[in-house]
Parts: sequence; structure tokens; C-alpha cells
Amino acid sequence: MYALVDCNNFYASCERVFDPSLEGRPLIVLSNNDGCAIARSEEAKAIGINMGTPTFMLEDIIKQHDVAVFSSNYTLYGDMSDRVMKILGSFAPSIEMYSIDEAFLDLSQLKYENLFELGVTLKKQVTQYTGIPVSVGIAPTKTLAKLANRYAKKSHKKPGVYWLKDGLTTIEVLEKTPVGDIWGIGRQHEKLLLNNGIKTAAALTRTPDEWIRKNMSVVGQRLVNELRGVSSIAWEPDIAAKKEICISRSFGKMVTDKNELQEAVANYAGTVAQKLRKQDGCARKLHVFIETNSFRTDLQQYFRSIDRPLPVATNSSNELIGYALKSLDIIFSNGFEFLKAGVIAKDIVPANTIQQGMFDTNDRPRNEQLMATLDKVNKTFGRDLVRFAVQGYEKKWKLRCAHVSQRYTTNLNELLTIKI
Repeated sequence: MYALVDCNNFYASCERVFDPSLEGRPLIVLSNNDGCAIARSEEAKAIGINMGTPTFMLEDIIKQHDVAVFSSNYTLYGDMSDRVMKILGSFAPSIEMYSIDEAFLDLSQLKYENLFELGVTLKKQVTQYTGIPVSVGIAPTKTLAKLANRYAKKSHKKPGVYWLKDGLTTIEVLEKTPVGDIWGIGRQHEKLLLNNGIKTAAALTRTPDEWIRKNMSVVGQRLVNELRGVSSIAWEPDIAAKKEICISRSFGKMVTDKNELQEAVANYAGTVAQKLRKQDGCARKLHVFIETNSFRTDLQQYFRSIDRPLPVATNSSNELIGYALKSLDIIFSNGFEFLKAGVIAKDIVPANTIQQGMFDTNDRPRNEQLMATLDKVNKTFGRDLVRFAVQGYEKKWKLRCAHVSQRYTTNLNELLTIKI
């Protein structure tokens, strides 16, 4: 048996945890640069705010319904996610984190007779300890657990838990699930199935295997097996190491000054290095790019990028920042208004497999200790508290975030203040 635990309207719920007055009020969270709505409370959905709607198109409805608007606060959301996942990990011996706001739990080794009660207990504890509401779906396979979770949200909101404990409950959910809402069914396959009269998950389970394999390949057959109660999707408790790490942002304004561009690229390279260290990897190649606004046809356009092979694979901030800035010197050109830049770590290998260069003069053990200290200080006292001078402090180029909330759980200067 598997449980799929999904945080309800996660970003919106994180904002409400620290401001109870937002309860019952329409609330949206905006994307980078406050561009469009990427998270909505149930109240915001009810008044017609759709996912991905540009912010400028929402101005009237925001005023009319007194919608609470927040810029993305990924530091807060990431920390709240960690707290939720730690609680979930206390309920099962193995957990697979599927995204920032949902995870699978392997219940096969647990000796519970009533898994519904377990789901209710789990839900109550997560909400009590973090303030984040969750829904729980329990089933024999991961795909069915996904369907059970969706059913809990749509049709069993009060308990927020649904257990596919037998054939009857499973058939009920399959019959009420459109094929387009099945985990793993994309738009093309949805169109194919509907054109062939297959409208529900139940109908899909009755489709001949030969037709499934011919039209949906082995992956489709695996999905159908899951719907039939046969576990066919591998359990992945460990998050796979990334093969590439990209940090890319649009600026909050057009950038013409090279010094500002250098500051942005240095910050992106520093973040890439930190992420490399977090997964215990090193990059053999660094890719840097800059570009103008392709939508501004009235302006001159410019896009340049460069791949730089590194003499020795590294995850050191000072090395990667240095290489990134040298790359920027090569591709930069005056006279353009830049909107975006990015740094990508490529050809990532495990840190314990690095082959040293014959002419390498860096004191790598010392540098490794320096980076470990840097990460420890920043983790304890706040992100980027200690940084390299070239990363600067003003960040005039940074993303627009006019409605960002405080980093209540990770910054000592932004702790929640309660007036009594």
C-alpha cells in the first residue's frame, strides 16, 4: 500500500500560516517578477482567477474582491516543505518526495488494520505541527494513490482522506475520474483516448493490452497495470542527482551597465555552486548566457552564450564565479538593454571521483573547508549573509517582488512579531 500526501494550495497555505486574517479571503501568489498567478486559494479559484493569468489582467478582480496578493517567497516555501516532509517521514520507513508539496509513503511494512485512521492521524499531525492542510490518498499502487488523493480533494473534503481498500471503492474512483485527470496522461494521449471512446479511468482499465501497447507504448501499459492494481512504477526514495543545474532569471528592469550584469552573473554562479555542493557534485563545464527582451521589437536584439570546459571539475563558489565572469567578458557587448542572464553547470560528476589536474595549483582541501564553513554560516544565519564581494548587496537588477512576505522561519530579522 502507498499513501500520496499532497499539501492543499501549498504556497497560499504557507502565507496563511503566518497571517490568520487571510483565512477565508481570496489569495494568490505570483510568479517571478510578479508576472502571473501561479498559486490560488480555493476562494481565489471560486471568483474565477485562473492559473497563469497575467497580473495586469487581474487588477480589476483583485480590487473588486479584495484579493490578497503575494510575490513568490521560495525561501519560506522551501523551509515549510522540509518541515512537512520530516513529519511524513516519521510515519513510514520510506518516503519518496515527488515535488515540493507532495510525497509518496510506502506503507507495505506497517501493521495497520485501518489505513483510513492512519491517514486521518497523519493529516491532523501535519496541520497541527505546521499549519499546512493536506489531503491523503491511500491505494495499492502509486497511480491509484494519486487518484485517491484527487478524489479526497474533490469529493471527501471534510476528512480529506480516501482509502481504496477494496474493489468497490476502487471502481467508484475509476468511474468518476476522466482520462485527462490520470497521473501520466498528457494532452496527446488524452485526445487519442477520447477519440477512441475511452473517457474514464475505468474504461481505460478495460482496454485490451495489445491496443495499449500499440498506441501508448510500454509506458502506457505500465500505467494501465497500475490502474488495475498491479504495482509497476519503481519506488525512488532518493532524489536523483541532477545532470545539469541552471540558475536563470529575468531582471526587474532592463540592464545596460556591465557592472550590474556582472553582479547578477556572480550571484547566479554562487547559487549554482551551492546547489552542486548540496548534491555532492562537481561541474566539468560551465555555460553562461545573456539576452535582451525578444518581445521588444523596437529594441536591438542580442543573444550570446558560451560553454567553458573547466580544467578541474569543481563546486567551489570562488572558482565558478571567476569562470562565469571571464565568460561574461567574452560575450558581453555594449549598447544593448539586457533582460535576462543565466549560468548552467553541465557535465556534473560525483565529488569523490574528481581527477586532479597536473598543473592545478589550487589548495583544494582548504577551499573545500572554506565552502563547508560558508554553507554552514549561511544556513544558520540567513541565505547569502556571507558572500563574495563581487556578488554585491544592492541588487538593482533583482526580480520585482513588490508583495513578498517575510522569511519567518529562516531569517532572525524577519521573525513573526505578535502584539499582545
